[in-house]
Amino acid sequence: MNKRYLVALDQGTTSSRAVIFTVEGHVVASAAQEFKQYYPNPGWVEHNPGDILSTQIESLRAAVRTAGIDPNEIAAIGITNQRETTLLWERSTGKWLYNAIVWQCRRTAPYVEKLVKAGYGDLIREKTGLVPDAYFSGTKLQWLLDALNVRDRAEKGELCFGTIDCFLAWNLVKGHPHVTDATNAGRTMLFNLHTQEWDDELLKLMDIPRALLPRVIDNAEIIGMLDDSILGCPIPVAAMAGDQHASLFGQACFEKGMAKNTYGTGCFMLMNAGNEFRLSDHGLLTTMAWRLNGKPTYALEGSVFMGGATIQWLRDEMKFVKQAKESEAIATSIPDSDGVYLVPAFTGMGAPHWSMYARGTLFGMTRGTGRAQIVRAGLESIAYQSRDLFEAMAQDIGEKPATLRVDGGATANDYLMQFQSDIAGVAIQRPAVLETTALGAALLAGLAVGVYPDLPSTAAGWHVEKKFVPAMDADRRAQLLHGWERAVKAVLFWAKDE
Repeated sequence: MNKRYLVALDQGTTSSRAVIFTVEGHVVASAAQEFKQYYPNPGWVEHNPGDILSTQIESLRAAVRTAGIDPNEIAAIGITNQRETTLLWERSTGKWLYNAIVWQCRRTAPYVEKLVKAGYGDLIREKTGLVPDAYFSGTKLQWLLDALNVRDRAEKGELCFGTIDCFLAWNLVKGHPHVTDATNAGRTMLFNLHTQEWDDELLKLMDIPRALLPRVIDNAEIIGMLDDSILGCPIPVAAMAGDQHASLFGQACFEKGMAKNTYGTGCFMLMNAGNEFRLSDHGLLTTMAWRLNGKPTYALEGSVFMGGATIQWLRDEMKFVKQAKESEAIATSIPDSDGVYLVPAFTGMGAPHWSMYARGTLFGMTRGTGRAQIVRAGLESIAYQSRDLFEAMAQDIGEKPATLRVDGGATANDYLMQFQSDIAGVAIQRPAVLETTALGAALLAGLAVGVYPDLPSTAAGWHVEKKFVPAMDADRRAQLLHGWERAVKAVLFWAKDE
């Protein structure tokens, strides 16, 4: 049967999705299911692993039904996932020992503080490219081993550690392969980017048994066959990549210096840094872009923890909007935010500030401040944070990229995209296919099974749907940025007392 389709399983922070593409890169169908978020303590975030697995399987089945295709027509499946989220399960039964600890969770901040105070911060950064932070998986795994008192079982090989890609591969692929890919491994604070191996010194530092860890594979590599019980036939599962790396690939940022920003639950800006490892001088991370045929390509990355999640907060906790898409109309119902700034540091601040104890704060409110000003300030906060990343990246590479490619759900908001262009002073390219994270996973899977003969051929379908160019007066931009920078300084000052 003609293999005309590629499928991406896109397991995110708030929902599990499946997207079906033609081999030319066009979306045929998609399906998604949200799942519950758990906040057992302030700053803690968890997911039920069963929810992740069931919603991902049901989304895949629903997408195939919607597309009306025969599963035998699917050439390959790629997995892309929320990164850093950490799970622990039994090797013999597959039963998880605890909820998944989500990347946003700050419970392990004391573990990180201990490492930094002991003088290991530079060592971790030089080996992994990461700034020590509770964001990453290593200390999450440390916490699980301590809290559950299962280190002895781990040393005996009875337990498996994995990020979401690894967990899905274990549960969806015949034979329960215990594998992760180089991009997800690179987000654990345990993986040496120079050697492309788990690092014994870091494992010892965090008291993590090597027997827990999965085998690290390339991003485009056949893992095994999808279990027949899911779609009724075996299909190659042929790619895994963290969501931001998949997006960089889906945006066809194959040349050094090309950059993209994804507006999802968080905002993540990555720039292709080529084949040579280098550390940032401006608070950014060095991370894997992807690894193909054993050869690594690196990227510089900056992360905003609260991107689209800021709009979710306005919707779910503050009840200022009923649906996220209403935010654009509410924001544009007033000429400006009237001096109101929201710094949405609800789970700390990432690059370039790196403050684990920063918390969300509203500034500049008056008696006349209402829903519209706060909603607009929330939208603008996403652009301000992304602009800070872009400036740090430009300083690192010594030049300002002419364009920034964007993707993710919030890019459908034209006001946000225009404000982003204005406040960052850069042209924004929004592609025709916004599903670039899913597309990247699908393209990598296609590359692994020979649908595409080489890397350049995967970019054939990429083109711009809309371009936004800066239109804001320079004085106005400077005025707005001055207010934002004052607000950030105040938040960071407040956090110092923790």
